Amino acid sequence: MTIDPIKLDRLAEVAVRTGVNLGEGQELVITAPIEALPLVRRIVVHAYKAGASLVTPLFNDGEITKARYEHGADASFDAAPAWLFEGMGKAFSDGAARMAITGDDPMLLAEVDPKLVARVGKATSIAAKPAMTPIVGFAVNWNIIAYPTMDWAAQVFPDLPVEEAQGKLMDAIYDASRIGGDDPVQNWADHTAELKKRVKWLNDQGFDALQYTGPGTDLRLGLAEGHIWKGGASPALNGIVCQPNIPTEEVFTCPHAYKVDGTVTATKPLAHQGSVIEDISVRFEAGKIVDATASKGQEQLRALLKTDDGASRIGEVALVPHSSPISQSGVLFYNTLFDENASCHIALGQCYADTIEGGSELSPEELQQKGGNQSIIHVDWMMGSDAVDIDGITLTGEVVPVMRGGEWAF
Repeated sequence: MTIDPIKLDRLAEVAVRTGVNLGEGQELVITAPIEALPLVRRIVVHAYKAGASLVTPLFNDGEITKARYEHGADASFDAAPAWLFEGMGKAFSDGAARMAITGDDPMLLAEVDPKLVARVGKATSIAAKPAMTPIVGFAVNWNIIAYPTMDWAAQVFPDLPVEEAQGKLMDAIYDASRIGGDDPVQNWADHTAELKKRVKWLNDQGFDALQYTGPGTDLRLGLAEGHIWKGGASPALNGIVCQPNIPTEEVFTCPHAYKVDGTVTATKPLAHQGSVIEDISVRFEAGKIVDATASKGQEQLRALLKTDDGASRIGEVALVPHSSPISQSGVLFYNTLFDENASCHIALGQCYADTIEGGSELSPEELQQKGGNQSIIHVDWMMGSDAVDIDGITLTGEVVPVMRGGEWAF
């Protein structure tokens, strides 16, 4: 393996100190691919140095996941470990922080019947609600980072020997995660300050809608009543300021689930549930996707949209300049954590309550009245490029340039 141990350690330290920003005496729950054990070990070291009371890692494995599809009985595909998610939810309600490590093979389930994958996904999403509700509501400090597993590296750099590819993917993760230089923690403080400037400008505008124009895209996207733009490190409801995604280049808010009309075409593939969906194109009417196509993975896409009533509506809209470091790297990561930070994007499914004013105190029904979407899924896909323009539409109908050619226009 050719992963630089110094870079791995710095990633772990930033994840603990800046990402989750672990509090003194706080527990930490980690989920990760088993191959990411070297990174988990370094995270545990830094977590205890930061004063963690207990660190509990939970691992998954691709071969074990595939075994279910190869040998499981039909009833297996509707089963999920509700007891595990209830336990995680209890840990979060008791004050634990959450860290997730991504890095699974993006093509792990590419040859599996999409209907089976959809059944497992739906069962898992339903069972996971006790653990996901505190995350979606930003009740606890949480963070996602990445580890370069060998299968993932082979997908990103298919022309390289796998160990060389793994080392190169580690370098790409390191650069995208802004960990270089003398003080990575200060890097993130400076980056957050820049994101907050964008957030303030957008919030000051009070836009009613956004208009997207580009190749294959002509979309008017209404914004939820009382929407709030966010980006960079923010305080969770427990008072701890954390950076949920490392890396991040986005500012984001809540669209109105019933006020989206027009067509939009994806500008990057979507890696989802072990397969890749390419060339997504959809048409919205009154907020709902009424037509959806893809050149590859169309069956997976349509199954995803049928997960529940909210799966064909959107719960997040995010703006990312085409000049973001991840975009300029030219690397297609086949991983949403990275690819969404190379491009403007929208997310199918559940909204984030804290992107609506007072949203964390509202019931799901009250959020929905303001336009916040409700669903058991949240899946981001990319629809921005240097050929896409975005305008803000005010309540009085004034048109204000937001992005031109994929770059900020203000």
